[in-house]
Amino acid sequence: MVEGSSGRVPSDRRSRLEAEISADLREVTAVSEQIGRVFAATHDLGHNDFHALMHIMVAETGGRPLRAGELGSMLGLSPAAMTYLVERLLASGHIRREADPSDRRRVLLRYDTQGLEVAREFFAPLGARTTHALRAVPDDDLAAAHRVFTVLVESMRAHHDELGATGDRGSSSTGPAETH
Repeated sequence: MVEGSSGRVPSDRRSRLEAEISADLREVTAVSEQIGRVFAATHDLGHNDFHALMHIMVAETGGRPLRAGELGSMLGLSPAAMTYLVERLLASGHIRREADPSDRRRVLLRYDTQGLEVAREFFAPLGARTTHALRAVPDDDLAAAHRVFTVLVESMRAHHDELGATGDRGSSSTGPAETH
């Protein structure tokens, strides 16, 4: 049996819990992808458009807005394809360009007010449903879940970075490649 990071051999219970968390994470990812497809179809967005908006939102929420080149790398798009994607999202009012305060020659991609309103209108019912569902969960359990998700995200980012370092990049950092 493999030792955990604490140096202890995982118990059967621990192994089962880790397997259940992995299964739960896959299910959340799959359902999230389905909801994202409905949002994209409702707002006439392509697969890459939606994933671009997700990356922009995650980066902005994390306080580290993206440059177009960074987003292009995340999506596995050529500079020309990235320019076309950004122009579409600008024209549709989903995003705006903003000068990068650390380097005025570069621009950051940010959600525009109209884009945020469109997203809020669509996702607000999901947020309300989630808030209602979480009411039954004690605060200590929510804090523990947050710690687990933080560790999982860090682990997944480290794995993604390692894949990039070895040249084994997928077409997207958000999941398996898909054709449209």
